[in-house]
Amino acid sequence: MQRKEEVKRQEERGAAGKFLDFIEKVGNKLPEPLVLFVWLSGIVLLLSFILSVANVTAVNPVTGDEVTVVNLLSKSGIQRMITGAVGNFLGFPALGLVMVIMLGVGLAERSGLFSTLLRSSLSNVKKDRVIMATIFIGIMSNVAGDSGPVLLPPLAAMIFMTVGMNPIVGIMAVYAGVMGGFGANLVIELVDVVLASFTQSSAQMIDAGYSVFPTANWYFIIISTFLLVVAGTWVTKRYVAPRMGTLDVGEGHHHADNEVITAEESRAAKKALISVLLYVILIAAISIPQNALLRSPESGALLEWGAPFMDGMIPLLALFFFIPGVVYGKSAGTIKNASDIYRMLTESIADLASYVVLVFVISQFFFWFMWSNIGMLVAMTGANILSGLGLPIPVVLVLIVLMCAIINLFIGGASSKWGLLAPIFVPMLMLLDVSPEMTQMAYRIGDSVTNMITPLNPYFAIVLGMAKKYDKNLKIGTFISNMMPYSIGFLVIWIIQLLFWYFFKLPLGPGAGISL
Repeated sequence: MQRKEEVKRQEERGAAGKFLDFIEKVGNKLPEPLVLFVWLSGIVLLLSFILSVANVTAVNPVTGDEVTVVNLLSKSGIQRMITGAVGNFLGFPALGLVMVIMLGVGLAERSGLFSTLLRSSLSNVKKDRVIMATIFIGIMSNVAGDSGPVLLPPLAAMIFMTVGMNPIVGIMAVYAGVMGGFGANLVIELVDVVLASFTQSSAQMIDAGYSVFPTANWYFIIISTFLLVVAGTWVTKRYVAPRMGTLDVGEGHHHADNEVITAEESRAAKKALISVLLYVILIAAISIPQNALLRSPESGALLEWGAPFMDGMIPLLALFFFIPGVVYGKSAGTIKNASDIYRMLTESIADLASYVVLVFVISQFFFWFMWSNIGMLVAMTGANILSGLGLPIPVVLVLIVLMCAIINLFIGGASSKWGLLAPIFVPMLMLLDVSPEMTQMAYRIGDSVTNMITPLNPYFAIVLGMAKKYDKNLKIGTFISNMMPYSIGFLVIWIIQLLFWYFFKLPLGPGAGISL
């Protein structure tokens, strides 16, 4: 598919359009992701050498520990890079997750299940509702951990194509929901539990009896969910959809607005949905009862790391798509025997070949950057500067959001960053009568809004590759420039909400105020 030239830029308006054009132009000068990460890896090596030789350090203002840069070009550094290369590749967080998920999703797609379900359910749906639902589902998918950025983009592309919209816009919208909406949700997630534990331990440096609960930001993030859906829908319609235009239909891709669903396809889809229902009932039966199979054998909890339910979320989700895919295929005739299943699974993994090659390079950069301590040095330096400015509390909160957003461009992992920053920010703001829960929320905003625009995000290359299935000429600059309005929009909306909460002293969650 190629974008139609007649819609290339005429819808863009004023300064905003020119700014996004500039971002796209600069970004498109970047090399392909594989080459980009080779360059970045080289830069990390060079910086680690220079900063180490120059003895550049930072001091943790809480513990007093000195952070030094590790020279990766030293004898021990080179040895570690050589001996750790395979481990880096196999230990890269997204590798196994993507491949396992795509076994289930790929079979459901190739059997024809997705096509039939989308044609039957979306033929008369308004486009505005499709956009809103896509962003909402993206935000809510964070409940399922890291499966959202892998599972949802191809589905969003199919949904948008089914209703006659640009599938790449669907990918961008859902990616904005998943990544940009990481700090919002209607329910309590694992990240709430993890962040609360860091916040509590940091708060107890000032008040030994202080408790922070996973529900600390619940009220705030519920409202955030709806605000981000509205903002994301507006951004999609106002900027992203006009900039991307429509796509000419290419070989192997079509939208099925006018295709008639046969009686055989309809019966097969019903059987597939019944199989999904039975599967969900089975999972509930081995999850909900006390001492159930998928609960933690130690604590009996279901939603905690170490519980089989959470640790097995990826294969459980893969089966969620694999089982109805097989049922549909057998009933509709697209799967006649085990050889057809094997072929579809093989094709699904074959589509990931370029991604696997890319992951090898990304994983080396990822671990080299972590080993070098450069990211920790940047974070500590920024925190030290901020803590010494002596600014009004609302300004400090906004600066924390902005600083965390910048750090997030280079350092991934919400819990690891908060583990580093919480002992600095939480005690500092407690001394200014700001609650730990409020500081945590400011961090969560900054940690979310730039997720979607950094090429260093482990899922960026995956999603870009998915988008290139529909436009092989799509470049990094085009993708980032179209994600930028989401990032800016979410940042503005969230800062306004944060200041509104502060000035009107609204509760962030049950028993969690904005001040002590």
